[in-house]
Amino acid sequence: MDQFSISQLSQFSGIKPHTIRIWEKRYNALNPHRSEGNTRYYDGAQLRRLLNIVALLPTGNKISKLCALSDEELFRMRMEYEKEAGVENDYQYFINQLIAAGMSYDEANFEKVFSHCLLKFGLEKMYMEIICPLLDRVGLMWSVDDIPPSQEHFISNLLRQKMFTAIDSMPATTEGGEPWLLFLPEDEFHELGLLFSNFLLRSRGRNVIYLGANVPLASVEKCLNDLHINNLLFFMVRCNLPEYIEEYLEELQQVAGQRKIFVAGRGTDSEEISTRDNLVKIAKVEDLQRELKHIKVA
Repeated sequence: MDQFSISQLSQFSGIKPHTIRIWEKRYNALNPHRSEGNTRYYDGAQLRRLLNIVALLPTGNKISKLCALSDEELFRMRMEYEKEAGVENDYQYFINQLIAAGMSYDEANFEKVFSHCLLKFGLEKMYMEIICPLLDRVGLMWSVDDIPPSQEHFISNLLRQKMFTAIDSMPATTEGGEPWLLFLPEDEFHELGLLFSNFLLRSRGRNVIYLGANVPLASVEKCLNDLHINNLLFFMVRCNLPEYIEEYLEELQQVAGQRKIFVAGRGTDSEEISTRDNLVKIAKVEDLQRELKHIKVA
């Protein structure tokens, strides 16, 4: 559905709703529509307009001038700004451009911006500085909605394709590489964090056994019985009840034995989770990077 509330515009652009309303009132920045029930909403064209205005704020132009420009003029100015050296390390600019492309189903422009960032920053830095904030903005990183908007699916699948391509281009891990088992529990499908972990581990010389999403615990147990694996990494994104999380971790530890278990995702934020000797919580990418320094490769 091509309809967005002001709170969604704020989420996607990083601009507070109060500020957006001021821009509307003073400078006619946007012209919201009205539903049959007289509820204000914005369409995709207005979202893209707002993102272009935000992207051009670092140019030094006054907000009144930017809001007075037509959509075509804003787009042309943004393209000119993109060519300038000052935008090269502007992460927020690239985040806005990826969101704008995703929200308008513009795969060609999404590909162009993504490829530029990938070449400029590399996947590891790009994931931390651009992809993670992007996922937070569109609600994909920790989404618990039953059915996210179609644009979120579109962005998510484009990013998944990029991750798979990056992983596929890496050389095969040597047999001596320390083995890691990566998976998502049953009913967990938000795979982007797990995919990046796959990339990060492989880039550090680890041998990754990647099971993917929605993996039954019996399958994890079968894999552990068949292979020599010392470390497990999984994500819990859905915010389940604390007692469910406790029960799952208890069952997983029984299956894993003394193996080290790394768990990531806000689904594990509950204070009810007890401390376990072989359980390590990963709150951010830097945590996993730090842990890898302390674990020998072979």
